[in-house]
Amino acid sequence: MTDNDIAKDYSHVKPFPSATVILLRDHDGGIEVLLLRRSAKLETHGGYWVFPGGRVDKADYGSSPDVFEAARNAAVREVAEESGLEVARDDLVPVSRWITPPVMPKRFDTWFFITGASDAEVEVDGGEIDLHRWLTPTCALDEFKEQKLQLPPPTFVTLTMLSQFASVDAVLSDIGARALEEFLPRIERFDGGACALYHGDAGYETGQVDAEGARHRLWFLEEGWRYERDV
Repeated sequence: MTDNDIAKDYSHVKPFPSATVILLRDHDGGIEVLLLRRSAKLETHGGYWVFPGGRVDKADYGSSPDVFEAARNAAVREVAEESGLEVARDDLVPVSRWITPPVMPKRFDTWFFITGASDAEVEVDGGEIDLHRWLTPTCALDEFKEQKLQLPPPTFVTLTMLSQFASVDAVLSDIGARALEEFLPRIERFDGGACALYHGDAGYETGQVDAEGARHRLWFLEEGWRYERDV
């Protein structure tokens, strides 16, 4: 993202409804998450490692206009298309909702769901998705820091959150007790990097990175990324 991008305003652009699924499994006293690598040929996040997911299609709505329920249907469909795995619609626990900030010309309104994965083999489609890996959240974050893989910010933040859990049951129990959290980042640049401010941060409404008070933000610094949260 360039300074010129941030100076633009695309708030008039309606985000595409989308869905993402965080698939988990227990592994050696911890958890692993399924990450898929998007083809480098793709316009959006080409070459990045992400959770299975994609845009909500017209058919996902069925007979209901409810976009959230359509996102659930899209989540099931996208997991099957991109990984060959089957997930039960009713087992999908909503985690968060990420809306692309209005400084970006292509915007998405994405519901993140989470569920345990089956023991079935992952089979990527070989088109949009060319590789898959099961990684612990900590391992994925370490490889990102070492520039061995690329992650978009929502995936980075979600992996950071997941890194504190020791089992799939612990994750699902904790997430199930929380309210759905919405992320509409406010991006601010400064010498040496940028910062995505999220709801609850003391600087969110004003855009002041140095505002005193609560912190809920993602730092994009020359030495790396850092998620900071005390709210």
